Amino acid sequence: MSKEILRVVELFAGVGGFRLGLEQANRNFTDKVFEIVWSNQWEPSTKTQHASLVYEARFGAAHHSNEDISEVPTDDIPDHDLLVGGFPCQDYSVATALKNSKGLIGKKGVLWWSIHRILSEKKNKPKYLLLENVDRLLKSPVSQRGRDFAIILKSLEELDYAVEWRVINAADYGMPQRRRRVFILAYHKSTKIHKIIQKSSKADWISQDGLMASSFASTTETNSLKRFAIDGDLVALSKDFNKNKKGSPFENSGVFLDGTVYTGKTTASFSGRRTTLKDILQNGEAEEEFFIPEEEISKWEYLKGAKKEVRKSSNGFEYHYSEGSMVFPDALDKPSRTIITGEGGKSASRFKHVVQTDNGLRRLTPIELERLNMFPDDHTKLPGITNAKRAFFMGNALVVGIVERIATEILNNT
Repeated sequence: MSKEILRVVELFAGVGGFRLGLEQANRNFTDKVFEIVWSNQWEPSTKTQHASLVYEARFGAAHHSNEDISEVPTDDIPDHDLLVGGFPCQDYSVATALKNSKGLIGKKGVLWWSIHRILSEKKNKPKYLLLENVDRLLKSPVSQRGRDFAIILKSLEELDYAVEWRVINAADYGMPQRRRRVFILAYHKSTKIHKIIQKSSKADWISQDGLMASSFASTTETNSLKRFAIDGDLVALSKDFNKNKKGSPFENSGVFLDGTVYTGKTTASFSGRRTTLKDILQNGEAEEEFFIPEEEISKWEYLKGAKKEVRKSSNGFEYHYSEGSMVFPDALDKPSRTIITGEGGKSASRFKHVVQTDNGLRRLTPIELERLNMFPDDHTKLPGITNAKRAFFMGNALVVGIVERIATEILNNT
């Protein structure tokens, strides 16, 4: 029996979190499958492309690009059904529209416009988009709360997509890390899902009928539901959207279709098994380098502790500084805090994880950090890749289990 193939392009691929999630979703189906036909990973200002090396080691070099995506001609990217990527959160302001073109010039180096360019120039546009970003995207920049997200939504609408989004905290659904990210799903007008959304109650789509709601059960605060239009072209939005207003109009879940936003506040509803930090530890297997020497513990206690003190700036100005305490060591009976890019290295830090074990206090190992993002053990292990670099990869990565759930719903509805 031949399988239906959904061709995938993976941008900003890192070490392959999206690909792992898609491949795990494939295991649930016998009649259809995601297939990566092209991927791209490029780290600017870095001579050795470590993440790309890991990606190639795990998935092979075929159809993988290690070039600046802004310099890759669209014709070099194969036609595909699904485009995925965790694009950086930057300033998405629009400078000007190009004459006689649908293209736009944003701030130089902003990688959203590379996605936009590919979608604009592809004659056969992908049917689906699955994108990931930090949740502050919904309320940035400070001077025009929600402007950046409005620009993204409007630009996708102009390219004939309907969009839904949801802020998901992985730990709310039994996964081992408290990591909040916004996931964006877009459907081209040629898809049956686009047609279904048009006819559906948007409130029901957000609360129960949509692919996000099917992937991540939740309750919706009825009084939080609202709708508003996003009017004007992208240049006007960039200048005027939500100007001089305090909060963002976007709640943590929503739909955008035909110029109208439908948005509401959802709360996770989950009754399954919850994974804790203790569940992912390498009991008795951590190497000596991860343990904190007795003479260093006081430094960690100071950095993790509450402070009210007078400090002096580099120009001699004195100021009062205060901050609350952090749990030290980290609680083992709960999901972990969000892991960050700076988890590696021996130096004391307020934000690195520290766990209490039978052999003493220690930092998390690369394998434990991989497990917190639901990667296979030693996925990032490669000759020449330091433990600090492996930690950096995981601080930048996404939680694979979230992608698997959403990808499963995409396959269920194609």
